[in-house]
Amino acid sequence: MIYLDNAASTPVHQEVIDEMIPYFKEQYGNPSSIHKFGRAASVAIQNARKRIADLLSADSKEIFLTSGGTESNNTAVYGIALQKKGKHIITSSIEHDAILEPCKYLERQGYRISYLPVDKHGLVNVEDVKKEISRDTCLVTIMFANNEVGTIQSIREIAEAAHKNNVVFHTDAVQAIGKVPINVKELDIDLLSISSHKINGPKGVGALYVRKGTVVSPLILGGGQENGLRSGTENVASIVGFGMACKIAKENMNQNTIHFKNLTSKLITRVLSEIPKTSLNGHPEKRIPSNTHFTFLGVNGEDLIIKLDENKIAASTGSACSVRIQKASHVLKAMGFSHEQITGSLRLTVGITNTDKEMDETVDVLRKVVQELRAVSPYKEKYSF
Repeated sequence: MIYLDNAASTPVHQEVIDEMIPYFKEQYGNPSSIHKFGRAASVAIQNARKRIADLLSADSKEIFLTSGGTESNNTAVYGIALQKKGKHIITSSIEHDAILEPCKYLERQGYRISYLPVDKHGLVNVEDVKKEISRDTCLVTIMFANNEVGTIQSIREIAEAAHKNNVVFHTDAVQAIGKVPINVKELDIDLLSISSHKINGPKGVGALYVRKGTVVSPLILGGGQENGLRSGTENVASIVGFGMACKIAKENMNQNTIHFKNLTSKLITRVLSEIPKTSLNGHPEKRIPSNTHFTFLGVNGEDLIIKLDENKIAASTGSACSVRIQKASHVLKAMGFSHEQITGSLRLTVGITNTDKEMDETVDVLRKVVQELRAVSPYKEKYSF
Protein backbone atom coordinates (compact mmCIF):
# COMPACT_ATOMS: atom_id res chain seq x y z
CA MET A 1 0.00 0.00 0.00
CA ILE A 2 1.24 3.47 -0.90
CA TYR A 3 0.11 5.95 1.76
CA LEU A 4 -0.35 9.49 0.45
CA ASP A 5 -2.74 10.93 3.03
CA ASN A 6 -0.17 12.27 5.48
CA ALA A 7 -2.10 15.54 5.90
CA ALA A 8 -4.84 13.47 7.56
CA SER A 9 -2.52 11.44 9.78
CA THR A 10 1.00 10.07 9.79
CA PRO A 11 2.52 6.73 10.81
CA VAL A 12 3.87 6.82 14.35
CA HIS A 13 7.67 6.89 14.43
CA GLN A 14 9.25 3.81 16.04
CA GLU A 15 11.29 6.00 18.41
CA VAL A 16 8.03 7.61 19.53
CA ILE A 17 6.49 4.21 20.28
CA ASP A 18 9.58 3.12 22.21
CA GLU A 19 9.44 6.30 24.28
CA MET A 20 5.75 5.75 25.11
CA ILE A 21 5.78 2.08 26.13
CA PRO A 22 7.22 2.51 29.66
CA TYR A 23 4.34 4.86 30.52
CA PHE A 24 1.87 2.08 29.79
CA LYS A 25 3.78 -0.64 31.63
CA GLU A 26 6.03 0.62 34.45
CA GLN A 27 5.52 4.36 34.87
CA TYR A 28 1.73 4.39 35.16
CA GLY A 29 1.35 6.96 37.96
CA ASN A 30 -1.02 9.92 37.99
CA PRO A 31 1.00 13.15 37.49
CA SER A 32 -0.99 14.83 40.27
CA SER A 33 0.07 12.25 42.85
CA ILE A 34 2.97 13.16 45.13
CA HIS A 35 4.47 9.67 45.46
CA LYS A 36 7.34 8.36 43.32
CA PHE A 37 5.11 7.10 40.48
CA GLY A 38 3.29 10.43 40.29
CA ARG A 39 6.49 12.45 40.37
CA ALA A 40 7.97 10.36 37.55
CA ALA A 41 4.90 10.97 35.39
CA SER A 42 5.01 14.71 36.17
CA VAL A 43 8.68 14.94 35.21
CA ALA A 44 7.98 13.08 31.95
CA ILE A 45 5.28 15.60 31.05
CA GLN A 46 7.55 18.56 31.75
CA ASN A 47 10.31 17.03 29.61
CA ALA A 48 7.82 16.55 26.76
CA ARG A 49 6.53 20.10 27.21
CA LYS A 50 10.11 21.38 26.80
CA ARG A 51 10.53 19.40 23.56
CA ILE A 52 7.26 20.78 22.18
CA ALA A 53 8.31 24.31 23.13
CA ASP A 54 11.71 23.88 21.46
CA LEU A 55 10.06 23.07 18.13
CA LEU A 56 8.29 26.44 18.30
CA SER A 57 11.17 28.40 19.87
CA ALA A 58 8.85 29.04 22.81
CA ASP A 59 9.17 28.78 26.59
CA SER A 60 7.87 25.53 28.08
CA LYS A 61 5.60 27.53 30.42
CA GLU A 62 3.79 28.79 27.31
CA ILE A 63 2.78 25.27 26.17
CA PHE A 64 -0.61 23.95 27.29
CA LEU A 65 -1.42 20.34 26.47
CA THR A 66 -4.75 19.38 24.88
CA SER A 67 -6.43 16.43 23.18
CA GLY A 68 -5.46 17.71 19.72
CA GLY A 69 -5.80 20.51 17.19
CA THR A 70 -9.58 20.79 17.48
CA GLU A 71 -9.50 21.38 21.22
CA SER A 72 -6.61 23.80 20.87
CA ASN A 73 -8.51 25.80 18.25
CA ASN A 74 -11.72 25.80 20.28
CA THR A 75 -9.82 26.90 23.38
CA ALA A 76 -8.23 29.77 21.48
CA VAL A 77 -11.51 31.04 20.02
CA TYR A 78 -13.77 30.59 23.04
CA GLY A 79 -11.00 31.36 25.52
CA ILE A 80 -10.54 34.84 24.05
CA ALA A 81 -14.26 35.44 23.46
CA LEU A 82 -14.99 34.66 27.11
CA GLN A 83 -12.68 37.51 28.12
CA LYS A 84 -15.48 39.83 26.93
CA LYS A 85 -13.09 42.41 25.50
CA GLY A 86 -15.05 42.72 22.27
CA LYS A 87 -17.62 40.84 20.21
CA HIS A 88 -15.96 40.84 16.80
CA ILE A 89 -13.70 38.09 15.43
CA ILE A 90 -11.82 38.09 12.12
CA THR A 91 -11.07 34.79 10.41
CA SER A 92 -10.79 33.49 6.85
CA SER A 93 -13.25 31.65 4.63
CA ILE A 94 -10.87 28.68 4.28
CA GLU A 95 -10.24 27.80 7.92
CA HIS A 96 -10.62 24.28 9.29
CA ASP A 97 -14.03 23.48 10.75
CA ALA A 98 -12.40 23.51 14.21
CA ILE A 99 -12.27 27.30 13.78
CA LEU A 100 -15.33 27.90 11.61
CA GLU A 101 -17.78 25.97 13.77
CA PRO A 102 -16.89 27.80 17.03
CA CYS A 103 -17.15 31.08 15.10
CA LYS A 104 -20.59 30.12 13.80
CA TYR A 105 -21.69 29.26 17.33
CA LEU A 106 -20.49 32.62 18.64
CA GLU A 107 -22.27 34.30 15.74
CA ARG A 108 -25.51 32.79 17.01
CA GLN A 109 -24.70 34.25 20.43
CA GLY A 110 -24.51 37.77 19.04
CA TYR A 111 -20.86 38.03 17.99
CA ARG A 112 -19.94 39.53 14.63
CA ILE A 113 -17.64 37.33 12.56
CA SER A 114 -15.75 38.58 9.50
CA TYR A 115 -14.94 35.72 7.10
CA LEU A 116 -12.21 37.13 4.88
CA PRO A 117 -12.06 36.09 1.21
CA VAL A 118 -8.99 34.54 -0.41
CA ASP A 119 -7.52 34.79 -3.89
CA LYS A 120 -7.35 31.97 -6.44
CA HIS A 121 -4.30 30.54 -4.63
CA GLY A 122 -5.95 30.56 -1.22
CA LEU A 123 -4.10 33.62 0.11
CA VAL A 124 -5.62 36.11 2.53
CA ASN A 125 -4.93 39.75 1.66
CA VAL A 126 -3.30 41.42 4.66
CA GLU A 127 -4.99 44.70 3.71
CA ASP A 128 -8.37 42.99 4.17
CA VAL A 129 -7.38 42.14 7.74
CA LYS A 130 -6.44 45.76 8.43
CA LYS A 131 -9.71 47.07 6.97
CA GLU A 132 -11.86 44.72 9.06
CA ILE A 133 -10.30 45.47 12.45
CA SER A 134 -12.51 47.65 14.61
CA ARG A 135 -12.60 48.82 18.24
CA ASP A 136 -14.78 45.78 19.01
CA THR A 137 -12.35 43.21 17.52
CA CYS A 138 -11.07 40.77 20.14
CA LEU A 139 -9.39 38.14 17.96
CA VAL A 140 -7.85 37.56 14.55
CA THR A 141 -7.46 33.86 13.73
CA ILE A 142 -5.89 32.90 10.40
CA MET A 143 -4.45 29.45 9.71
CA PHE A 144 -0.72 29.09 9.07
CA ALA A 145 -1.07 26.66 6.18
CA ASN A 146 -4.25 25.33 4.60
CA ASN A 147 -5.05 21.67 5.22
CA GLU A 148 -6.36 21.08 1.69
CA VAL A 149 -4.24 23.05 -0.78
CA GLY A 150 -1.21 23.72 1.42
CA THR A 151 -1.01 27.50 0.92
CA ILE A 152 1.04 29.31 3.59
CA GLN A 153 -0.33 32.66 4.79
CA SER A 154 1.57 35.90 5.52
CA ILE A 155 1.54 35.20 9.25
CA ARG A 156 4.05 37.82 10.40
CA GLU A 157 2.27 40.62 8.55
CA ILE A 158 -1.19 39.56 9.78
CA ALA A 159 0.07 39.38 13.37
CA GLU A 160 1.54 42.86 13.02
CA ALA A 161 -1.77 44.22 11.73
CA ALA A 162 -3.60 42.72 14.72
CA HIS A 163 -1.11 43.97 17.29
CA LYS A 164 -1.13 47.52 15.95
CA ASN A 165 -4.74 47.55 17.14
CA ASN A 166 -4.11 45.64 20.40
CA VAL A 167 -5.94 42.58 19.05
CA VAL A 168 -4.94 39.01 19.96
CA PHE A 169 -3.66 36.91 17.03
CA HIS A 170 -4.11 33.13 16.81
CA THR A 171 -3.01 30.74 14.08
CA ASP A 172 -3.93 27.13 13.43
CA ALA A 173 -0.53 25.62 12.63
CA VAL A 174 -1.63 21.96 12.67
CA GLN A 175 -0.60 21.41 9.03
CA ALA A 176 2.54 23.55 9.16
CA ILE A 177 4.19 22.18 12.31
CA GLY A 178 7.24 20.09 11.52
CA LYS A 179 7.02 20.97 7.81
CA VAL A 180 8.32 24.53 7.98
CA PRO A 181 10.30 26.35 10.70
CA ILE A 182 8.07 28.18 13.16
CA ASN A 183 9.48 30.69 15.63
CA VAL A 184 6.57 32.13 17.60
CA LYS A 185 8.67 35.01 18.88
CA GLU A 186 9.91 36.13 15.47
CA LEU A 187 6.42 35.74 13.98
CA ASP A 188 4.90 37.65 16.93
CA ILE A 189 2.17 35.04 17.52
CA ASP A 190 -0.05 35.14 20.63
CA LEU A 191 -1.79 31.77 20.29
CA LEU A 192 -0.91 28.77 18.13
CA SER A 193 -2.49 25.32 17.77
CA ILE A 194 -0.63 22.11 16.92
CA SER A 195 -1.38 18.39 16.87
CA SER A 196 0.76 15.30 17.44
CA HIS A 197 -0.54 12.92 14.78
CA LYS A 198 0.48 15.22 11.92
CA ILE A 199 4.18 14.81 12.79
CA ASN A 200 4.46 11.05 13.34
CA GLY A 201 3.23 11.15 16.92
CA PRO A 202 0.18 9.50 18.52
CA LYS A 203 -3.41 10.64 17.98
CA GLY A 204 -5.42 12.32 20.71
CA VAL A 205 -2.85 14.82 21.93
CA GLY A 206 -1.95 18.36 20.90
CA ALA A 207 -0.97 21.70 22.35
CA LEU A 208 -1.92 25.34 22.46
CA TYR A 209 0.92 27.84 22.64
CA VAL A 210 -0.15 30.81 24.77
CA ARG A 211 2.24 33.73 24.71
CA LYS A 212 3.24 34.96 28.15
CA GLY A 213 0.81 37.70 29.21
CA THR A 214 -2.03 36.51 26.95
CA VAL A 215 -5.07 35.65 29.06
CA VAL A 216 -7.27 32.76 27.91
CA SER A 217 -10.36 31.55 29.77
CA PRO A 218 -10.52 27.76 30.38
CA LEU A 219 -13.19 25.61 28.75
CA ILE A 220 -12.71 22.54 30.96
CA LEU A 221 -12.86 23.03 34.72
CA GLY A 222 -11.92 20.54 37.42
CA GLY A 223 -8.67 19.70 39.11
CA GLY A 224 -6.76 22.65 37.70
CA GLN A 225 -4.21 20.81 35.54
CA GLU A 226 -2.29 22.73 32.87
CA ASN A 227 -2.08 25.71 35.20
CA GLY A 228 -5.86 25.89 35.31
CA LEU A 229 -6.37 26.20 31.55
CA ARG A 230 -7.22 22.55 30.87
CA SER A 231 -8.35 20.36 33.77
CA GLY A 232 -8.27 16.57 33.58
CA THR A 233 -5.73 13.84 34.25
CA GLU A 234 -3.03 14.09 31.60
CA ASN A 235 -2.61 11.48 28.87
CA VAL A 236 0.97 10.82 29.96
CA ALA A 237 2.07 8.22 27.40
CA SER A 238 0.73 10.19 24.46
CA ILE A 239 2.20 13.46 25.76
CA VAL A 240 5.58 11.75 26.05
CA GLY A 241 5.18 10.46 22.49
CA PHE A 242 4.24 13.93 21.26
CA GLY A 243 7.35 15.35 22.86
CA MET A 244 9.57 12.80 21.15
CA ALA A 245 7.83 13.43 17.80
CA CYS A 246 8.59 17.15 18.19
CA LYS A 247 12.23 16.40 19.04
CA ILE A 248 12.61 14.21 15.94
CA ALA A 249 10.81 16.75 13.73
CA LYS A 250 13.12 19.55 14.89
CA GLU A 251 16.30 17.49 14.39
CA ASN A 252 15.27 16.23 10.94
CA MET A 253 13.43 19.26 9.55
CA ASN A 254 16.01 20.24 6.95
CA GLN A 255 16.45 16.76 5.53
CA ASN A 256 12.70 16.10 5.68
CA THR A 257 12.01 19.31 3.77
CA ILE A 258 14.41 18.26 1.02
CA HIS A 259 12.84 14.79 0.96
CA PHE A 260 9.29 16.19 0.73
CA LYS A 261 10.21 18.68 -2.00
CA ASN A 262 11.90 15.99 -4.10
CA LEU A 263 8.84 13.76 -3.89
CA THR A 264 6.22 16.46 -4.54
CA SER A 265 8.31 17.94 -7.35
CA LYS A 266 8.25 14.59 -9.13
CA LEU A 267 4.51 14.23 -8.55
CA ILE A 268 3.74 17.72 -9.83
CA THR A 269 6.01 17.50 -12.88
CA ARG A 270 4.78 14.10 -14.01
CA VAL A 271 1.08 14.64 -13.29
CA LEU A 272 0.91 17.98 -15.12
CA SER A 273 2.93 16.74 -18.10
CA GLU A 274 1.36 13.28 -18.49
CA ILE A 275 -2.31 13.81 -17.59
CA PRO A 276 -4.04 16.45 -19.75
CA LYS A 277 -6.60 18.96 -18.45
CA THR A 278 -5.09 18.83 -14.99
CA SER A 279 -4.09 21.71 -12.72
CA LEU A 280 -2.15 22.18 -9.48
CA ASN A 281 -4.11 24.02 -6.78
CA GLY A 282 -2.83 26.31 -4.05
CA HIS A 283 0.00 28.81 -4.24
CA PRO A 284 2.79 27.60 -6.58
CA GLU A 285 5.54 28.69 -4.15
CA LYS A 286 4.06 29.62 -0.76
CA ARG A 287 3.02 26.10 0.22
CA ILE A 288 4.02 23.40 2.66
CA PRO A 289 6.54 21.09 0.95
CA SER A 290 4.59 17.86 1.58
CA ASN A 291 1.34 18.94 -0.10
CA THR A 292 0.09 18.50 -3.67
CA HIS A 293 -3.51 19.17 -4.65
CA PHE A 294 -4.76 18.61 -8.20
CA THR A 295 -7.94 19.05 -10.21
CA PHE A 296 -8.66 16.48 -12.93
CA LEU A 297 -11.46 17.90 -15.10
CA GLY A 298 -14.29 15.49 -15.82
CA VAL A 299 -13.43 13.17 -12.95
CA ASN A 300 -15.32 12.67 -9.69
CA GLY A 301 -12.88 12.86 -6.79
CA GLU A 302 -14.72 10.25 -4.72
CA ASP A 303 -14.61 7.78 -7.61
CA LEU A 304 -10.93 8.57 -8.08
CA ILE A 305 -10.16 7.81 -4.42
CA ILE A 306 -11.99 4.49 -4.64
CA LYS A 307 -10.10 3.56 -7.81
CA LEU A 308 -6.78 4.51 -6.23
CA ASP A 309 -7.64 2.50 -3.13
CA GLU A 310 -8.36 -0.52 -5.33
CA ASN A 311 -4.86 -0.02 -6.71
CA LYS A 312 -3.40 0.16 -3.18
CA ILE A 313 -2.91 3.92 -3.04
CA ALA A 314 -4.39 5.91 -0.14
CA ALA A 315 -5.34 9.51 -0.97
CA SER A 316 -8.11 12.00 -0.17
CA THR A 317 -10.16 14.84 -1.59
CA GLY A 318 -9.47 17.12 1.37
CA SER A 319 -10.01 17.33 5.12
CA ALA A 320 -10.41 13.92 6.74
CA CYS A 321 -12.53 15.59 9.42
CA SER A 322 -15.33 16.42 6.98
CA VAL A 323 -15.00 13.88 4.16
CA ARG A 324 -17.53 11.46 5.69
CA ILE A 325 -20.33 14.01 5.52
CA GLN A 326 -19.74 14.40 1.78
CA LYS A 327 -19.88 18.18 1.65
CA ALA A 328 -18.23 20.15 -1.11
CA SER A 329 -14.93 21.76 -0.17
CA HIS A 330 -15.56 25.23 1.29
CA VAL A 331 -11.86 25.92 0.66
CA LEU A 332 -12.03 25.39 -3.10
CA LYS A 333 -15.36 27.20 -3.25
CA ALA A 334 -13.80 30.22 -1.54
CA MET A 335 -10.94 30.08 -4.07
CA GLY A 336 -13.47 30.51 -6.87
CA PHE A 337 -13.57 26.94 -8.16
CA SER A 338 -16.56 25.73 -10.17
CA HIS A 339 -18.59 22.69 -9.11
CA GLU A 340 -16.80 20.57 -11.73
CA GLN A 341 -13.39 21.70 -10.49
CA ILE A 342 -14.28 21.01 -6.86
CA THR A 343 -15.62 17.52 -7.50
CA GLY A 344 -12.59 16.63 -9.63
CA SER A 345 -9.99 17.45 -6.99
CA LEU A 346 -7.50 15.17 -5.27
CA ARG A 347 -5.02 15.74 -2.42
CA LEU A 348 -1.79 13.75 -2.32
CA THR A 349 0.38 14.46 0.73
CA VAL A 350 3.74 12.81 1.30
CA GLY A 351 5.49 11.82 4.51
CA ILE A 352 8.81 10.61 5.87
CA THR A 353 8.18 6.98 4.85
CA ASN A 354 7.38 7.67 1.19
CA THR A 355 9.88 6.92 -1.57
CA ASP A 356 10.76 8.18 -5.02
CA LYS A 357 9.69 4.85 -6.50
CA GLU A 358 6.25 5.22 -4.91
CA MET A 359 5.78 8.57 -6.67
CA ASP A 360 6.44 6.95 -10.05
CA GLU A 361 4.07 4.09 -9.27
CA THR A 362 1.41 6.55 -8.14
CA VAL A 363 1.55 8.62 -11.32
CA ASP A 364 1.43 5.46 -13.46
CA VAL A 365 -1.72 4.31 -11.65
CA LEU A 366 -3.23 7.79 -11.57
CA ARG A 367 -2.78 8.24 -15.31
CA LYS A 368 -4.57 4.94 -15.94
CA VAL A 369 -7.52 5.45 -13.58
CA VAL A 370 -8.12 9.06 -14.70
CA GLN A 371 -8.30 7.81 -18.28
CA GLU A 372 -10.76 5.09 -17.25
CA LEU A 373 -13.01 7.51 -15.37
CA ARG A 374 -12.93 10.07 -18.16
CA ALA A 375 -14.04 7.41 -20.64
CA VAL A 376 -17.39 7.23 -18.83
CA SER A 377 -17.54 10.86 -17.70
CA PRO A 378 -20.67 12.89 -18.49
CA TYR A 379 -18.25 15.71 -19.38
CA LYS A 380 -16.21 13.77 -21.95
CA GLU A 381 -17.75 15.57 -24.93
CA LYS A 382 -17.45 18.97 -23.27
CA TYR A 383 -13.73 18.51 -22.63
CA SER A 384 -12.96 16.19 -25.59
CA PHE A 385 -11.40 13.40 -23.55
